[in-house]
Amino acid sequence: MGLPDTARDDQSAAYAARVDALRAQLAALPDGSPVRLAKRTSNLFRPRTAGGTGLDVSAFDHVLRVDPHARTAEVEGMVTYERLVDATLPHGLMPLVVPQLKTITLGGAVTGLGIESSSFRNGMPHESVLDMDILTGDGEILHVTPGNEHRDLFFSFPNSYGTLGYALRLTIELEPVRPYVRLEHVRFSDARQFFARLDRACREREADFVDGTVFGPAEMYLTLGTFTGEAPFTSDYTWLDIYYQSIRERDVDYLPVRDYLWRWDTDWFWCSRALGVQNRLVRLLVGPRLLRSDVYWKVVAFERRHQVLGRIQRALGKPDTESVVQDIEVPVQKATTFLDFFHREIPISPVWVCPLRQRDGRRWPLYELDPDTLYVNFGFWATVPLEHGRPQGSHNRLIERTVTELGGRKSLYSESFYDRETFWRLYNGETYQALKRRYDPRGRLLDLYGKCVEAR
Repeated sequence: MGLPDTARDDQSAAYAARVDALRAQLAALPDGSPVRLAKRTSNLFRPRTAGGTGLDVSAFDHVLRVDPHARTAEVEGMVTYERLVDATLPHGLMPLVVPQLKTITLGGAVTGLGIESSSFRNGMPHESVLDMDILTGDGEILHVTPGNEHRDLFFSFPNSYGTLGYALRLTIELEPVRPYVRLEHVRFSDARQFFARLDRACREREADFVDGTVFGPAEMYLTLGTFTGEAPFTSDYTWLDIYYQSIRERDVDYLPVRDYLWRWDTDWFWCSRALGVQNRLVRLLVGPRLLRSDVYWKVVAFERRHQVLGRIQRALGKPDTESVVQDIEVPVQKATTFLDFFHREIPISPVWVCPLRQRDGRRWPLYELDPDTLYVNFGFWATVPLEHGRPQGSHNRLIERTVTELGGRKSLYSESFYDRETFWRLYNGETYQALKRRYDPRGRLLDLYGKCVEAR
């Protein structure tokens, strides 16, 4: 059951009080000063210069209502997916797309895009949003729906990364779950066969979840996940055992649904190995409480600020490295071409693969995909050696050019290197600037190019 009327009224009143306090906080900021969120954690991987006034929206972290009959949830923008999932699973429901990391917020996933193994049938998180309350740079709180006078903001909010406003409250669709997920890991040694099988699995809806892991040019695994009411056994990848390693070891596996949704978080996919915590003794000493993506992110953020390991490597005479942290998607027909390029030019392994298709034909102007096309997302996150004389960004720029040539798109959560003209051509600068003039005429919020490329 959902909340009783009295509890619902209390939640609404508390939300209204938080809105009033936030509006007052914004009004008290120096006139004309740029505004950005003051966040304790982040899942973005791009540097930024200091400056701007932090707007504290941390109070907007409540699940206001779960309606099991309508299969909807009313949620504030700073609610993490971990908290959201914990609120919906007792009702036998989950968000249509649950991004891989526990501390990604709902508002962040909608304005900055998100993807997971249900995306071949449910698209991205913003496609299951029914309405939003958005705080604009002028301090207005706008109720935004697909059909009201602010529909232009509704459809252009995804991929705006807080430069058109901040989502304070969202209503989203939910879908039913079963207690367990059965996993089948199918190995391939040929990329064409791998992507042909992935395409078929998505077209024919062979499973509820589809993703893949590429360990090398001749070792690829397609993982098909299917809801089930019973499990002959269940595995545990929340502490000592490591999920991505099990893909090579097990043909079939079973996980409780909550553990499936967070299967990647314990080891930040595989990035925890760079931090030394895949050693079994270390895991035993650290314990499951600290084996989380947000803990790893803080370690990486500390290294970015202080360059401790970087200074040690330079002192030892090791070559410079370049950070290559990206998620891109190309049409499935171009996936083999991209993977061949990647293996040839970028020495990173493993690589995550996730199919994606829009749910319907609606247009999302700042991140347009062909609704009739199945795309393949490639996620890769590591540092690579930088040859002597090559400038920082060389590998990233090469990836950006290749993705564009293949008719793909790149997510903007990490560093980008586009020149201004190319960026606005790819991300619909004409529409964006019109929205900026309407909803942030005084320029209180950052500009998308300045935020994502110039790291302001």
